[in-house]
Amino acid sequence: MAYHSEWKGTPYRYGGMSKRGVDCSGFVVLAYKNILGINLPRTTIEQKGVGHKIAKQNLKTGDLVFFKTGWSTRHVGIYLSDSKFLHASTSQGVMISRLDNSYWQSKYWLSRGL
Repeated sequence: MAYHSEWKGTPYRYGGMSKRGVDCSGFVVLAYKNILGINLPRTTIEQKGVGHKIAKQNLKTGDLVFFKTGWSTRHVGIYLSDSKFLHASTSQGVMISRLDNSYWQSKYWLSRGL
């Protein structure tokens, strides 16, 4: 949660990798590198191939959650706990959302554990 406080409100910027603007996969790359020292691929599609598939009901803190938000658009966030995940939203920047929110429920695609 401290990482969220540090990044909260950082605006979304496609291709961004800084507090001036960050996209969803860039935020995941930075979080994993800075918190765990783990290097992840840069794009959402590459990130979905990392680790092992996890059922939604078995999510643990730090697992990656993926969404299909459009025909070819993908989104990724980091699962926290209690149906909450941290991500860089296109509309609100870095924020915490809920998997049980109707929007995210309808867009949920898959989860990966590292």
